[in-house]
Amino acid sequence: MAVEVNPKDTSRAYAFQMWMKAPNPMVTLFRTIDVTRLVKISKRKKLKFNMLMCYCIGKAAAAINEFYTLPVGDKLIKYDKIAVNLIVKNKSGGVSSCDILYTEDIEKFNADYLKYTLESAEKSEDRDLSADCMVIGTSAVVVTEIDGAVGMYSGIFNNPFIIWGRYRRKFFRYNLPVSFQFHHTQMDGEQAGEFLENLTDISKKPF
Repeated sequence: MAVEVNPKDTSRAYAFQMWMKAPNPMVTLFRTIDVTRLVKISKRKKLKFNMLMCYCIGKAAAAINEFYTLPVGDKLIKYDKIAVNLIVKNKSGGVSSCDILYTEDIEKFNADYLKYTLESAEKSEDRDLSADCMVIGTSAVVVTEIDGAVGMYSGIFNNPFIIWGRYRRKFFRYNLPVSFQFHHTQMDGEQAGEFLENLTDISKKPF
């Protein structure tokens, strides 16, 4: 469920006043994550690496209060659920946007991931959960390695966004540079840094 809240009644009151009308309120942080365990889990359990990344992103965000609010238009909206968005190639030769509701149950998340990404690809249709969920955007540019990326601020979508490329192998470790873009009204660097720490820690743990 999504409800409008008065910014003055939240911890984002000052940020709302300062950043809502800024020409470019987006901030991008860069971080390299050790994804060795995710790569091993992907190969051993035959799970898609991209699914595991999306699951870890959802889990990392779910622990931080600021991820449940988002500036939409000129309002501050509060959500009770988080979804992760990904871009899939479709049968029409283009791409479709697909939102997957985050759940801590990784088997359920994986089943939803496989089901809905296939549907989006086959039907060339978007799956949009933004009316009910705070959606984290992702883009996996797996055709190449990238050091980082800065997303374009459109003034329409204020959602946090994560971009990564192909992971890199060095000896027996795998590293993945990621770019995390967020709207300064939604969170400050402290919460963004906490999210990246969470993502790093979760990626190293068994599940």
